[in-house]
Amino acid sequence: MKAKKVLFITTEIEPFVTENPHSLKGRILPQSIQELGHEIRTFSPKWGSINERRNQLHEVIRLSGMNLIIDETDHPLIIKVASLSSAKMQIYFIDNDDYFMKRGILLDKDGEEYTDNNERAIFYARGVLETVKKLGWTPDVIHCYGWAAALAPFYIKQAYYDEPSFRNSKVVMEVSPKEFERDLGPENIKLAEYKDAHYTDLLDICEKKYGHTELEKLGVKFADGVILESKDVDPSIIQYAQSLGRPILGPIEGDSFKEAYSQFYDTLFPEKS
Repeated sequence: MKAKKVLFITTEIEPFVTENPHSLKGRILPQSIQELGHEIRTFSPKWGSINERRNQLHEVIRLSGMNLIIDETDHPLIIKVASLSSAKMQIYFIDNDDYFMKRGILLDKDGEEYTDNNERAIFYARGVLETVKKLGWTPDVIHCYGWAAALAPFYIKQAYYDEPSFRNSKVVMEVSPKEFERDLGPENIKLAEYKDAHYTDLLDICEKKYGHTELEKLGVKFADGVILESKDVDPSIIQYAQSLGRPILGPIEGDSFKEAYSQFYDTLFPEKS
């Protein structure tokens, strides 16, 4: 297998957030792919629960400073990094005072789901892609994992398709069991509009409902390949991926997923004669 550059757009990473199946996968997967000889970059939102001092996060001034406009409002993009020495990885964090500072991953202090999680996913996806552009890095594979990363395939294929960093990238969407309950509001899908990424391209999925299942389907629609995190993935997402003819991997039990994912990446690239 030829070594590849793999970009991981994840939702949470242990030990920066509390250990759970998602955060563990967010750490173990990039680490494993790197150990197989691939070059990686890994991104996560800088959730308010992440202790910057304890985890030694610091801002990267040369990457920060851009404003992303969502709903006609400027939102400053702040980039921070930290090293995970045990895994020999550097993690890039997307930060913003409005969307992440002093705020949890999905729930507020009263245990209620945030009403602007759609905007937070928009900001995160666009923030990652703008940062990768500034890095001048050209990933072969972009692996999107978790609800916060689900809009990234839409932007890669529709808004950044002519960018040198992403022109030849293959996008993988790893779909998960339900992570939240709230309907994000079909009317709010208009906020995702950016450049040639038109919200009308999303209405076939979320014109009437825009919940977790619909968000994951949006990722599947614009992905080149789909990975099933577990057997508990909504069957309608699997059926949708099959209807589009997307290559599907999984679910895979145990540690064997590491080699299987790497091999799956290879299948997305047509063999040259």
